[in-house]
Parts: sequence; C-alpha cells; structure tokens
Amino acid sequence: MYIVDLLLEPERQRYLDIRNFLQSSVRQPSIDYWNREEFPFGLLAEMGKRGLGGLQTDGSSKLFKGLMYVEVARADVSLSALVGIHNELIVGMINELGSEEQKQRWLPGLTAFTQLGAFALTEPDHGSDIAGGLETSARLENGEWVINGAKRWIGAGTIADFALVWARDEADLQIKGFIVETDRPGYTATKIPNKIGLRIMQNADIALDDVRIPESNLLPGATDFSKANHLLRDSRAWVGWQGAGIQLAAFDVARSYSLERRQFGKELARFQLIQQQLAEMLGNASASLALMAQLARIQEDGKLEMVQAAMAKATCTRLARASVAMGRSLLGGNGISSDYEMGKLFGDAEILYTYEGSYEINSLIVGRAVTGKSAFV
Repeated sequence: MYIVDLLLEPERQRYLDIRNFLQSSVRQPSIDYWNREEFPFGLLAEMGKRGLGGLQTDGSSKLFKGLMYVEVARADVSLSALVGIHNELIVGMINELGSEEQKQRWLPGLTAFTQLGAFALTEPDHGSDIAGGLETSARLENGEWVINGAKRWIGAGTIADFALVWARDEADLQIKGFIVETDRPGYTATKIPNKIGLRIMQNADIALDDVRIPESNLLPGATDFSKANHLLRDSRAWVGWQGAGIQLAAFDVARSYSLERRQFGKELARFQLIQQQLAEMLGNASASLALMAQLARIQEDGKLEMVQAAMAKATCTRLARASVAMGRSLLGGNGISSDYEMGKLFGDAEILYTYEGSYEINSLIVGRAVTGKSAFV
C-alpha cells in the first residue's frame, strides 16, 4: 500500500537498512532464545548501534518510529515489546517528566541501549483497575522516600538498571513516579516462568520492602497520575504497530511454507483454500498498517486521543490474533512447533491481545466514547 513511501528519503533508507538487519540477524536467532526463555543481550547491543534505543528522542517522525516497531515485531515480538516500552514509557517519561539531573544521569545510556529501565505499574491484584486500585505506597521520611508494595508482569524487571515505580504518596494519596535503582536494599525481582508467549521478555514479580531512595528520585513531572496519561496513550497506540508487525511475520511464514510444502502431489500454494487464507492474512495486515499510518498522521498533528489509541490497539491485535490462527492452521501440525516459527507467533499474539489494556477494556473505552455511557462498572 506504499506506506513506506510516505517517509522522506533519509528515513526511508534508514528503515530499509534496519529492516534488512532485523530480518537477517535477529529473526532466526530469536527462536532459540524464545524456546529457552533467555534474553539476547548481544542482539540488544546490535540494535542499540542502529539507534533503536533512542527513537523517542532522535527527532524521528511518528510514522518512522511506528514502522520501526512493525519491523522489530516482524522479527521478534518480545524484542519489539522491549523497544516499545523502552522508548514510549522509560525514555519518554524521563525525557518529558524527569529533572535535568535525571535526564543527564540516565538518558545517554538508555538511548544507546547500554542501560535498561523497567516500567513498574501493574500489581498482583490490580491490572485493568490500576489507576484507582494501586496499593504500592510511598512516604517521605527524613529526606528519603520509603516505598513498599508489589508489582507484577514487569517487563525487564530482572535485568533493568532501575524500575520506574508508580506508588501512592501516603501524604496526599496521589500516584507518583519514582526511579528505583534495582540494586537498592529491599528491591527483589523474580522472573515469571512458563509463559506461552513473549518468552524472551524477562517479566518479573517485584517486591518492594522498605526500599529507600533519595527525595530527588521522584520524577518532578509525575506528581499525579494524570501527568503520564498522554505517554500511556501513545504506548497503547504502539501496540497497534506491533499487531501489524506480527501479521506481516505470520504472512511471511505462511507464504513461504505454502510454496515449499507439497501435498497431494503439488505445492500448498496451488490450493484455493490456501490462497484464500493468504489473501485474508495480507488484507488484515494491510488494513492494520493503513489504520496505524493514519494514526501516526493525527499523532503528528497533536490530535491523538485515548479513544483512537484504544481502537487501534484493539483492532490491530484482534486482526493479528485471527491472522496468526489462520497461519497456524495453514501449517497443519507443523504450525504448533516453534521450529517453523508460526507456533512462536501464535503464543506471542495472545500476549498482544491482552497487554497494554486487554481487548475488552480497549473496546469499552471506544464504546464509552461512541455512546456517552460508561460500562466499566
């Protein structure tokens, strides 16, 4: 659909260069890491050399940044989750809401991908209702913040240099953002094992037991939760790009397989039902890309609202789930094995459907906007 042609020439060439790197050097190696639930630090370093840690602050257009999320997801969804959270929530929060001291301390390493942060919002008992139900507490005591609580499903929680912890200030009951270095006494992170998807991403349970940090570790721009809303909105939209990327990956695998696999004496690609599935998968991916390209345009114009981000996230991940299921079926028994990659994509698609606001929650955000009636409670 010529969406890449909308980029200006320097970004278009950079896009092609990074896409070639991701397809040649990341996609196939990621399967073994996915199987072992291990993090590929070497691949992350190579991605850092190509600027993928600094997309949020390097002046890239919204469309270029989105297409980078597509291509990383096309190579591996776990790494695209890391790249997206890192840029949208970690680099974005510190760059927009942090102090000058915090920016100087963290941004150089973060944008080079030599340091990592973890976004610690979700809790064991609070996911969709986190804004109202957040229980992690912070109190100011003798020039230090003392933080207590627990977080769950925190990406990179076991490998990050710091966690951006959201806690409720006991003094004014506002939810605030704090930089908590992961080597602080009282901070423990335990890897969540046995996931069916995003197995490269090191999700963690985090315990915060009287963790003491300097008063200056409070993000001065994050003194109530509403200050972070536009970054959370953009992060929700980012998952729509992931949804488009995993659809392209599923189409790549299904098309190649259909041309190579022979049944009843001819290639699968010669069967009508196979061609219908491939056409539908490509149509879903193209529709998702077109939706996200338009979203990037309104984002550049400063018009993006949460309802649009929620609709994009819900729609693209719904289509991703459907397309990957078709791809898994097309591969038959081989579709359940990560050796053929489709089994890996099948598990990852379920995670996209659920995180950054479940499909149902995002649908209710859209429903509330079009009816004027809230159905959350």
